[in-house]
Amino acid sequence: MKKIIFMVYAVLLFAAAPSAKAQWVVTDPTNLAQGIVNTTKQIIQTSSTATNMINNFKEVQKVYSQGKEYYDKLKAVNNLVKDARKVQQTVLLVGDISEMYVTNFGKMLNDPNFSPQELIAIANGYSALLNESTELLKELKQMISATSLSLNDKERMDLVDNLYKEVKDYHSLVRYYTNKNISVSFLRAKKQNNSKRVLELYGTANQKYW
Repeated sequence: MKKIIFMVYAVLLFAAAPSAKAQWVVTDPTNLAQGIVNTTKQIIQTSSTATNMINNFKEVQKVYSQGKEYYDKLKAVNNLVKDARKVQQTVLLVGDISEMYVTNFGKMLNDPNFSPQELIAIANGYSALLNESTELLKELKQMISATSLSLNDKERMDLVDNLYKEVKDYHSLVRYYTNKNISVSFLRAKKQNNSKRVLELYGTANQKYW
């Protein structure tokens, strides 16, 4: 059973990987997320104006786009055994967290209701949440591949299940964090009788992540 789960996990990590470009990123989902975290930290350190931040954020979008094909292919992997599917879902949750950040923060950069200082604070929050999720993903990878651990199948899969639940909690936190930030913009726009612009930027409450 352990060998089966390890082999399936290897398929999830490598068989679905895209072609040669950006090879250092796409061969491992932990690299995808960590690349976004590292690039965001650089942006936070070097951005002092909204325009500068927008230009620097393009690097984050580049890292995400390099991995999007990987996640899209991973979503298409079907007919996995139950335990291996939980591993797949955990990886995809981290990918979805990355997408929530890149998509919505990109819109916030074009939102006049946020100051450059607030945008840096928001980026810090996203970076922290994504970093915690990435650390859990690293732990999952290590636990699955460490065949020398003296764990039986039940113990190993209980750990997979617990890590999945923790990542899912972070996924919910990122969604909540996004909603709250957009709500701040909406309230500010409403006071200025300009809520239409916010709705056009982010969509209605029934759309996407808020």
